[in-house]
Amino acid sequence: MRIEAAPVALPRAPLVPQLARLRRLPAVVALVLLLGACADKSGVGPQARMREAASLGLGVGAQLEVPQDWWRSFGDAQLDRLIEQALADNPGLRLAQTRLARARAATELVAASNRIQVNGALDVTRQRYTANGAVPATLAGSTRDLATLQLSTGMEFDFFDKNRLALNAALGSANASQAEAQAARVLLAAQVAHSWFALARLQAQLDVAQRTLALREQTLDLVRQRVDAGLDTRLELQRGEGALPETRQLIEALREQMAVTRNALGALVGHPSAALALTPPALSAIRGAAPAGAIPADLLGRRADVAAARWRVQAALQEVDYARTQFYPSVNLIAFAGLSSIGLGRLIDSGSQQWGVGPAVRLPIFDGGRLRANLRVKATEVDAAIESYNAAIVDAVRDAADQLVSAQSIARQQVEQRASQAAAEGVYDIARQRYQAGLGNFLQVLDAETQVLAQRRQAVDLAARALDTQVALMRALGGGYTDDAPPLTPRIAQQVH
Repeated sequence: MRIEAAPVALPRAPLVPQLARLRRLPAVVALVLLLGACADKSGVGPQARMREAASLGLGVGAQLEVPQDWWRSFGDAQLDRLIEQALADNPGLRLAQTRLARARAATELVAASNRIQVNGALDVTRQRYTANGAVPATLAGSTRDLATLQLSTGMEFDFFDKNRLALNAALGSANASQAEAQAARVLLAAQVAHSWFALARLQAQLDVAQRTLALREQTLDLVRQRVDAGLDTRLELQRGEGALPETRQLIEALREQMAVTRNALGALVGHPSAALALTPPALSAIRGAAPAGAIPADLLGRRADVAAARWRVQAALQEVDYARTQFYPSVNLIAFAGLSSIGLGRLIDSGSQQWGVGPAVRLPIFDGGRLRANLRVKATEVDAAIESYNAAIVDAVRDAADQLVSAQSIARQQVEQRASQAAAEGVYDIARQRYQAGLGNFLQVLDAETQVLAQRRQAVDLAARALDTQVALMRALGGGYTDDAPPLTPRIAQQVH
């Protein structure tokens, strides 16, 4: 709806002749509709097709419901505080929210263009009229003040839903930005949880390495005693001493990785020193969520990235429909009323009144193919949006399937690893006892100790992987996202195609 004027002073002339002319407006509209029907839009339109959920093999079964604050299910108060701080202060998340605010402002801008507007104008100009031009003799060669005080308004008859389509396109983009902001929120929370569990894994590995160092020092004392007693040679002593620097180097490497991980965690939170003083809990103290049994049938509705891609398609489709309406005429009713005079002193005289009302029709006839080219561009944008959506849903299903497979496999691996570790611990105890009794050699002790150390490290890695996979699974299942974006406005008139 386009507005240009509303009267400030009522004209004294009768309006009956003007109203009689307005009765001809339906005939004018019918004519321009007939001309608009001749617009050539054939052969231009989107070609891509959106994948249906049924074609993706989504099944039903035991499903994991993911709450919005899913990280609380791990029962770690430090993790809760870190994620809450990240969601409040992370610059990347604030950037996504800024994009959302911009998209919403664009929606408000489009919506404002559909409302009635009244414009007022006051123009005062001092002008000298030429004495040698087509100017009346009373004005030629004189200098006068020109003044106009006027209100204007107008109304567009939106026969082809142009305004609705433009609003829907802007609303679709805003909804996509809202979904993208939610996707950024889910991703950020998952990244913080990943980093926190990585820090917990490194701490557990450091504990294993420090226990190993203490055990090797005790073993080295035993070797020294046996060498002093003449029961072992210096070869065994050198082997025992050589194992200590390797363990100390491992401890230092783990401390370096922990410092780097703390820095990365501080960057995610938005405060570089946020994780420096925190002590991660033992992996066994962190609660884990039970893995889901199947990919939820409503997976595509749970994921913010898929919702954003779907809204991009909807916005692009609205843009195509809007481009089609550009082939049709626009019909406006324009009115103005005000005062105009030569000389400021006569501006408010009754004779200075002026007004006008009437239709304005615009119809593209020859545009050099500009409208068809614009429609073709919009159609290709729809194809691109649809293919992006199809890629997003395929990736979403693969992501969820991968995390489910990993979660279930890790649980089975942990059962086997615990059995292997128990066996390795038993072998080490026997080898150590035999060595103390003089029935075995030190090489057997070192070999058994290496196997125990490897199993303890693997136990830590599997426990950390189990937690990490649960985080990835909750993210893959949507991270508690719910699509509460406002729907597009319904069609208010039958659109012509």
